[in-house]
Amino acid sequence: MPHATAPDGTRIACQVRGAGAPLLLLSGQSNSHRWWDSVRADFDAERTTVTLDWRGTGDSEKPDQPYSTTGFAEDVIAVLDALGVDRADVYGTSMGGRVAQWLAARHPARVRRLVLGCTSPGGVHGFERDRAVSTALASRDHRAARATLLDLMYTPGWLSTHPGPHGTIGDPGMPAYARGRHLTASRRHDAWDVLPDISAPTLVVHGSADVFNPAANAPLLTRRIPGARMHLIPDARHAYFEEFRDVASPLVLDFLDEPED
Repeated sequence: MPHATAPDGTRIACQVRGAGAPLLLLSGQSNSHRWWDSVRADFDAERTTVTLDWRGTGDSEKPDQPYSTTGFAEDVIAVLDALGVDRADVYGTSMGGRVAQWLAARHPARVRRLVLGCTSPGGVHGFERDRAVSTALASRDHRAARATLLDLMYTPGWLSTHPGPHGTIGDPGMPAYARGRHLTASRRHDAWDVLPDISAPTLVVHGSADVFNPAANAPLLTRRIPGARMHLIPDARHAYFEEFRDVASPLVLDFLDEPED
């Protein structure tokens, strides 16, 4: 498995599959590249997909030091540099979408087209989830907290026929301190001021029933990023890309395949 070296010396594991133009897939908070396992084949058929394990997850190093979404973006640049990828399409979901905002704003030459899924601009302008949801997720009853997380990710009907394992509810091998570092990085994200600097054609995708990262963030991002367009997937929750993959994957690929202006 290849590794890249981040600016601070941390080794970041990355994975490359498929063939074709490069597509960078960025996973959610406290998750490794396994986040994409259930749908990656949808993109491998047409693209060279690049993923990475965020620092603190998977096969990447796990320093016990402050993490940030801006720092994660620099880790991504280190991965692209190590792989010799000058420019890629970028599809970031949840915290990966937060990182993708910085990537597109600060490194515009590296991003051809941008998809922001189930994410938020953060800061005082972003819509936060209800406090009761956060309280339930922080329960010391780990089984109850896990059940809450699954309910936020998927509809009950889908869960009844897909008992798991689920690759979107956290890297099981992640140290507790790293989980805390990820949570803090996500909570402190605030890209509001740089969103107008994003020049890549942008698609914002969100599940209409997402309360984990409220769907109200989608129109907020769409209005703030020049020329962005939005697609809400009816009845979908946070893991729309998996449960509603028959809608979401073609939607993203069609957007990425649009001809340049």
